[in-house]
Amino acid sequence: MNTDTRAFVNFHEVQKSYDGSSLVVKSLSLAISKGEFLTMLGPSGSGKTTSLMMLAGFERPTGGKITVAGRDLTNLPPHRRDIGMVFQNYALFPHMTIEENVAFPLAARKLPKPEIATRVKGALDRIRMGAFAHRRPAQLSGGQQQRVALARALVFEPSLVLMDEPLGALDKQLREHMQMEIKHLHEELGLTVVYVTHDQDEALAMSDRVAVFNNGIIEQVGPARAIYESPETAFVSSFVGENNHLSGVVSSVAGDLCTVTIGEVNIVCLAVGSLKSGDQAVVSLRPERVSLVHDSDVYANSVKAFAKEVVYFGDHLRLSCQLEDGQTVTMKQPNRGGILQTSVGQNVLLGWQATDARALPFEGVPGNG
Repeated sequence: MNTDTRAFVNFHEVQKSYDGSSLVVKSLSLAISKGEFLTMLGPSGSGKTTSLMMLAGFERPTGGKITVAGRDLTNLPPHRRDIGMVFQNYALFPHMTIEENVAFPLAARKLPKPEIATRVKGALDRIRMGAFAHRRPAQLSGGQQQRVALARALVFEPSLVLMDEPLGALDKQLREHMQMEIKHLHEELGLTVVYVTHDQDEALAMSDRVAVFNNGIIEQVGPARAIYESPETAFVSSFVGENNHLSGVVSSVAGDLCTVTIGEVNIVCLAVGSLKSGDQAVVSLRPERVSLVHDSDVYANSVKAFAKEVVYFGDHLRLSCQLEDGQTVTMKQPNRGGILQTSVGQNVLLGWQATDARALPFEGVPGNG
């Protein structure tokens, strides 16, 4: 996560403290490429929003510096940064029409009126809101207001667009629709977007890269697929998506693989970090990678359990299965022809491949140690 002088946005060892002693952002170094969609993902209080606000200019770093296109913005006020901003609460002016709201950034920059009219019409047409130009925000739905807020952020053609939980107030269906609209605009216009959310699904669906924040630092940054498939820390494993965490002791290590003993069972999995024999470890295993099996030879790992709970979700069954040592494995079984039928209290055999499980250092898993 070192800074890169060739990157478009650079955080150079940025720190932020509100009380002069405790840091809410700790020596943040992050490089963002031009045209990239990067999401800052993390729980409340992790430092993601504070980092975005420092980039926007609404907060000033305690230490370090922030550059965009090689220009030091650290002490520059927000209105001089040429950055578009979209907030969760839309921040539209209620007394202005939609047309006037979108025109506001251009009028503030004292552009000629004919140019303002042309740009506003183009921005509203792009988000399919031209017919609503003379309405006021209160006359629009939440999704329509968010589109207007997006148009206002883009109308002056900023070099960078920041979005702070912009879809948090929308219902699930509209939220998913707006995710794709924003992603399409990003691709169509070649925008550089820095997006903040606590919603893991949103981050995975929209981003080129995801930076996972925890306690003021970035635990891992990388493509969405790598964050989900290959978590590097126990926190990332537990926070991004649903996961099983099985506690055990490393009994052997051989190259990229290790064996973790859980009760009386040996689990073969990928070794992450510098694990060695005798270390406590947590086996991270996604529910969708677990299968019900007849033959233990099909998978590298097969474990006896019994079904504690079976819940029907339409497209899949969710099974909560208890291992012989008392630990629980949750699995998702697709609802398709030929699946094994399971009922509560039934003994089952669970199977998964070695590469579907990751052994992580014990420290850092919520609820452990």
